[in-house]
Amino acid sequence: MYDVLSVAGNDYAYVNIANLEGIDHLPFSLRILVENLVRNMDGRNITQEQVRDLLNWDPAADPNHEIQFTPSRVVMQDFTGVPCIVDLATMRDAVRNLGGDPAVINPQVQSDMIIDHSVQIDSYAVPDAVERNMEREYERNAERYQFLRWGQQAFENFRVVPPGTGIIHQVNIEYLAQVVMSKALDDGRTLAYLDSCVGTDSHTTTVNGLGVLGWGVGGIEAEAAMLGQPISMLVPRVVGFKLTGSIQEGVTATDVVLTITDMLRRHGVVGKFVEFFGEGIAQIPLANRATIGNMSPEFGSTCGLFPIDEITLDYLRLTGRSDEHVALVEAYAKANKLWHDPADPDYCEPQYSEYLELDLSTVVPSIAGPKRPQDRIELAASKRTFEQTLPEYLGDDTTLDPVAVSTDFRGDFEITNGAVAIASITSCTNTSNPSVMMAAGLIARNAVRKGLAPKQWVKTSLAPGSQVVADYLRRSGLQEDLDALGFNVVGFGCATCIGNSGPLLPEISRAINANDLAVTAVLSGNRNFEGRISPDVKMNYLASPPLVVAYALAGTMDFDFATQPLGKDRDGNDVFLANIWPTNEQVANMVDEFVDRDMYVDDYASVFQGDAHWNGLDVPQGELFDWDENSTYVRRQIFFDGMTHEPQPVQDIEGARVLALLGDSVTTDHISPAGAFKATSPAGKYLTDRGVAVKDFNSYGSRRGNHEVMMRGTFGNIRLRNMLFDSVGEDMIHGGFTYDFLRMEPSTIFEASQNYQAHDVPLVVLAGKEYGTGSSRDWAAKGTMMLGVQAVIAESFERIHRSNLIGMGVLPLQFPEGESAESLGLHGTELYSITGITALNDGETPATVHVSATHQDGSRTEFEAVVRIDTPGEAEYYRNGGILQYVLRNLMRRR
Repeated sequence: MYDVLSVAGNDYAYVNIANLEGIDHLPFSLRILVENLVRNMDGRNITQEQVRDLLNWDPAADPNHEIQFTPSRVVMQDFTGVPCIVDLATMRDAVRNLGGDPAVINPQVQSDMIIDHSVQIDSYAVPDAVERNMEREYERNAERYQFLRWGQQAFENFRVVPPGTGIIHQVNIEYLAQVVMSKALDDGRTLAYLDSCVGTDSHTTTVNGLGVLGWGVGGIEAEAAMLGQPISMLVPRVVGFKLTGSIQEGVTATDVVLTITDMLRRHGVVGKFVEFFGEGIAQIPLANRATIGNMSPEFGSTCGLFPIDEITLDYLRLTGRSDEHVALVEAYAKANKLWHDPADPDYCEPQYSEYLELDLSTVVPSIAGPKRPQDRIELAASKRTFEQTLPEYLGDDTTLDPVAVSTDFRGDFEITNGAVAIASITSCTNTSNPSVMMAAGLIARNAVRKGLAPKQWVKTSLAPGSQVVADYLRRSGLQEDLDALGFNVVGFGCATCIGNSGPLLPEISRAINANDLAVTAVLSGNRNFEGRISPDVKMNYLASPPLVVAYALAGTMDFDFATQPLGKDRDGNDVFLANIWPTNEQVANMVDEFVDRDMYVDDYASVFQGDAHWNGLDVPQGELFDWDENSTYVRRQIFFDGMTHEPQPVQDIEGARVLALLGDSVTTDHISPAGAFKATSPAGKYLTDRGVAVKDFNSYGSRRGNHEVMMRGTFGNIRLRNMLFDSVGEDMIHGGFTYDFLRMEPSTIFEASQNYQAHDVPLVVLAGKEYGTGSSRDWAAKGTMMLGVQAVIAESFERIHRSNLIGMGVLPLQFPEGESAESLGLHGTELYSITGITALNDGETPATVHVSATHQDGSRTEFEAVVRIDTPGEAEYYRNGGILQYVLRNLMRRR
């Protein structure tokens, strides 16, 4: 089965795919899948037929061949990772209760968790902000971290990168990713094989910039992958994206990625692979490739791959990988036709399903917002566009005149609509890229020298993605300039982009809410969905790190950088953005001078060690976790309660009520928010009833180890608009509210669901296009299931959320092509029956099921809904009540 690859005096066994018929025409991303299939072929899950079908891939065909992808690694961040480990610990209990050996539940592949999502920006613009925020992080999260330390000792192949180290995706590309991995075989040989990974964060695609195939999955799928379950998928269409030219002066990698995001969203790449090709990509630095790959979820694609080439090798050397390892990567890629070099006479350009092209010289400075990352705005048009958009965010009670605010921390000032309340350099999108980080530092330096400062109402912050970023900013002296503008380091983690922006000054918050002001946030992140960044901020914009600094100086989105000065210098002269913007050459020189290999080697030498806080935690021991019934952070899951050795037959749905009637682009943030919540919410009441003070609520994200909090927070986003209220003639109540048709009155979604379940009334959700966009949030599916929702009927689904719904036993259905709830005359007031589901019990996955909606006057609307169970593997998951139940039963059978 294996050939031999000799590298620097060492012999490696490897799967040779170079001579397989059909390999030459395949995109590099599909060649990676070929190697994965051949290496893991077992004749049962993975067959020769799957390999043959993949080699015969037709670029023009729609996906119709199922394969089983086996990732080499799993990466997790703590918001999504903690519930993964809670589920694994619960599965051990379930196995014991079914008379099995709990040790059967154990990761089969290397699984790494990077704790990066729990730091909140409580302190900012002060020298010791990072230390203060770390103290609060441990105060809030010690119980979660103790649980993870238990997991470290209880599970094999599970490692934890402690808090304060960096962002998951930056740690992944700078340290964890190998491109080519190796392991010992039973016969004493060493196997070389391709690195691949899935992650419990949608931006796992950052690693695509290294030539590593990987993408985000929900925690549910990740747990199955950890336990050795291949991921069922259809061989996708692959979009070839050709990059040519060079970026112009004043344009950043962020501008490029926002342009690509805009192009690919318009083209339509949901469920497809995107692969960058052509001679031009040799001019794209690895950090820029990672920035582009990072935004694949914003494109809508599964991945955004750059093939392995000399740029890949240079980055591996820079980030501290050994010369021997770099040599292995090069030799392996060349031996298996995975090396990208269009100048090679033997190079054969792959075939693609669809083609796009971007001349980088046409890219202009851009931002995106105010609520979707694909809504790109050219910087030159930003003021005009903001003025056109602002009226949508002004309410009847909005004060139009400036509002006076008096604070101890920032003095007295006035704020008005459009004010920049938050300016944050944060997120894996950009902090992994030294060019944009250095550019931000140089803008700060030039601004300080001119005597400029951010406006008093702006909450400024800098959350580097790794210790290396802090090192080169400090070594270059640029951190001093950033500090002078209030961009002090606040922590090493996701921070603002995940909703951990922390509170605004109380006086500012009160002024905003008392006057219903539409203020803004500007961040260098990848997510700007409604209600995500801060409950006080209505409009969120994505921008490059240097533009984040610029907007902090401007203090408002209602600003034209070309014609309006940022302020005056010490001589009274107007200072425009052009006067302080560094040249591309200046930025490149700073990167060349101050970013070096030694930084990476030194900073990652102790990546798993942790600080005194981490090492001082009291760590539980044992194979099974000793659950504390009084815990409000970590509780045993209920998914496996009453589970039997064999699954029960699936049933048709009769007499269902609509829990929520939703529109287009409902994100997983709308379904399962990650940020703060109020004491008056169902989740807040649950905690206050258990003696938790409001100041200790933490966030939904940090509470994901407690299903009681999370199901109460499902559909709890403050910006959610449930159109059931329009249907029944009630005033709209934004947030987690619905109309309870049993009590005939408005109710919280949680309380209504409890009432429906108490009366054995099944529930459905009706939605529009792109349902479940955004983060790969397993709790968006878990919470949906726990509320009693048995089916979601939408116009279209985002890939990960559709998969997650099936993974939790919730049926994803699509309206007939061209139809919607509105076109069919559905208002959500009807009683729903869905028949034909039982065909799954006979091993058949129906293409459609019959939906009958009985209106209040007794009339009916009937239609055939498309069943979005796309593969036989997904059908097995649904029949078992979920993917985890399926995996658990299979593991027990093997024993």
